Formats: sequence, structure tokens, C-alpha cells
Amino acid sequence: MGRTGGARPRRVWLWRWRSNPLRRRSDLIEAWLLLATLFLTLFAGAVTGLATAGTVDRSLAERRAQSRAVPAVLVEDAADTLPSPVTEDGSGDDRVWVKVRWAAPEGTSRTGRAEAEPGAKAGSVVTVWTNDAGRLVSEPPGGADARFQTVMAGLTAAAATGGVVVLGGWFVRSRTRQRRSQEWEAEWRLVEPTWRKRMTG
Repeated sequence: MGRTGGARPRRVWLWRWRSNPLRRRSDLIEAWLLLATLFLTLFAGAVTGLATAGTVDRSLAERRAQSRAVPAVLVEDAADTLPSPVTEDGSGDDRVWVKVRWAAPEGTSRTGRAEAEPGAKAGSVVTVWTNDAGRLVSEPPGGADARFQTVMAGLTAAAATGGVVVLGGWFVRSRTRQRRSQEWEAEWRLVEPTWRKRMTG
């Protein structure tokens, strides 16, 4: 039993690039616009992503260069302090905040609060991170954590830049299609009287 429906129209790939009587100037402009949008999306995304990743990597390297690990002594029992806050990913850790004392680069004694294992006794030694002025700072990310932050920053910047380019291309394409529709309407107003006479003649 044969098919009862009509044959499906065959899709002609890259028809805007082929010379044919139905192709308009606006069709060729739209084809070039799509190609330019694709190229700019890839190029601008790659350049922005690499530049952002490089900036983040240098920033993290600078933080590591300006921070140093120093030993600190607990001045109170860790068991009497409150638990450390939950981290950004919600996992938290089992360490607690406790008052510690460490030596600044010029040799003066400093005190502050740092994390230690629960139950640690006064006099225990923990490692803290300080800047050039001897103030406590968070441990700078390194190794896998630093690479992850660098890659994610680059990917985010690349995606954002590519999205802006795509939106710009979509806007220009929509204006081109709108103008083409207006041209079709203008041409139809010129052709319609002649076509109507032939149909009614």
C-alpha cells in the first residue's frame, strides 16, 4: 500500500550561498551574519575566557606569594569554644574556632582566632596563615583548588561573552528579517493588482 500523503520537501543545505532566482540580497546578508556570529562567539569567548583565567591565576599566585604559614599556639582549650561555621558548600568541617598566639615578622606577639581540632588543649600548636603585616588571612587556594577556580572563572567568562555575542547577532538578524518582510509587503502591493486582473480576466 503506497503512501497517501504528499512528498516531504527536500531540505536544501546552504541555499543562501547558492545563486538562484529566489535568493534575495537580504538572504545573503543573513547568511554572512550567521557565519560572523558563530566566529565571533567562538573567538571572543576563547579570548575572554583565557584572559580571565590568566587574571585569576595571577591573582591566586599573588595571594600565595603574600601569605605564609606560621605556627601558632593555642592559648585556651579548644573544647570550650564554638564549632566553626559551615563552609560554602554546606559540608563544614569538624574543627572549632579557638584563640591562638603567633609571632609577627618583626617578632611581636599577636593573638587572634583560628581553627583547631576539637579537644585540643592550650599549648598545642596549629598552623595559621598570615600576610606580610603579620595579620591572619585565609589559606590561599593552591593545587587542585586553584586550578578549579581558574578553569571555572575562564569558562564562566567565555560563556557570558559568547552569550552577549549571540544575543547581539539574534537582534540584528531579527531586524533583518523584519526589513525583509516589509520589502515583501511593498512588492506584493505592486504585484497584487496585476495578479488579480489575470485571475479575474
